[in-house]
Amino acid sequence: MQRVWPVGALCRAIADALESRFNPVAVAGEITGFSRAASGHCYFSLKDASGQLRCAMFRRAAGLLDFAPRDGDKVEVRGRLGVYEPRGELQLIVESLSRAGQGSLFEQFLQLKAKLEAQGLFDAGRKRALPAMPRGIGVVTSLGAAALHDVVTALQRRVPHIPVVIAPASVQGDNAPRELVQALESLYDLAQGRAPRGGEAQPIDVILLVRGGGAMEDLWGFNDEQLAHTIASSPVPVVSGVGHETDFTIADFVADLRAPTPTAAAELVSASAESYLRALDGVEARLRKSPTHFLEREAQQVDHLAARIGRPSGAMARQCAQLASLQQSMGHALRSDLQRRHTAMVLVQQSFPRATQQALQRLSEGCSRAELRLQALDPALILQRGYAWLTRADGHPVTGVAQLRAGQDVQATLADGTVDLRVQNTHHN
Repeated sequence: MQRVWPVGALCRAIADALESRFNPVAVAGEITGFSRAASGHCYFSLKDASGQLRCAMFRRAAGLLDFAPRDGDKVEVRGRLGVYEPRGELQLIVESLSRAGQGSLFEQFLQLKAKLEAQGLFDAGRKRALPAMPRGIGVVTSLGAAALHDVVTALQRRVPHIPVVIAPASVQGDNAPRELVQALESLYDLAQGRAPRGGEAQPIDVILLVRGGGAMEDLWGFNDEQLAHTIASSPVPVVSGVGHETDFTIADFVADLRAPTPTAAAELVSASAESYLRALDGVEARLRKSPTHFLEREAQQVDHLAARIGRPSGAMARQCAQLASLQQSMGHALRSDLQRRHTAMVLVQQSFPRATQQALQRLSEGCSRAELRLQALDPALILQRGYAWLTRADGHPVTGVAQLRAGQDVQATLADGTVDLRVQNTHHN
């Protein structure tokens, strides 16, 4: 009897078979139906001429992308085949995604970028500002490119009075770099005043290098080393408008300015006619007002000078009043100073006798205290209390037993006279 599968179990069995048979798997194809959910997950399908495969790329893997995938991009993906069981659909869980053939091209791009950057071709110091009002605009692109139509339309709308010189060149394929270099050099001749053979010189003040969007291999002609050096040698500013806003080429880094699109490049070098007309209106208004304002200011200055010259009596009156005020102030200051000095002298005169008497009294009291201290130190007072003053025969005072010996004559001074003595013996304490 044939086995009857539950739907979910069959889906799981198919998923297990795919897991063991194919995974991991790499697939090449063209993106269609690309969408990015608010969660950051991406959903799309890969297709070729004979089939189509639903794909899901979760936020973690999508965050590693170095470009923005779009419908029509040819890509290579790596991931794991599985079955979305709620709908029973085969799907590929994408773990990495890159443009088809991008690996080697992108490596070449990075190597050339690093080389030219080391040579200083990308330095901000060599970038030039765009002219505000160019006398002529050069455009390098393909005659059949949609970018040419966009650029010419924008320039005709904004600056129809500025001549535009188109230097045609291939913008895709093996011959593109060589033709782009030749087209730029032809415009450099015009910018430097060298007329083409059999023609007239047309001044060029800025050059637009433009092309529409495409895959990396479509834009590869703008990643050429010789083209980069040619752009760097331009005598006038170069604006690069190659591809879409997310596309970058070596030409973008070398140019004086990069525009996100060809139309934006045209708008950067062409201020609209309306803005010029508004500026002219403003200049005209200022010119009309300037003579009137100038005359009014000069008339006011003349009136002021005439007032000062025509009435000298007023100035003299002001000077006299100022002198009288200064004289009055000086007299008041002198009187005040004399009054202060007189008051000080009266105070000194009144206080001098009393101060002198007090000083003499303080001196007398000091002398009395000194006299008492001297009297207290008088040796005669000490002798009156029964003490004696001993001296040797040579008159030196005797202050200790060690100075005497038995049989030595000494003299004792008492309160009422002197006594001659002879030492019988000495005793030490």
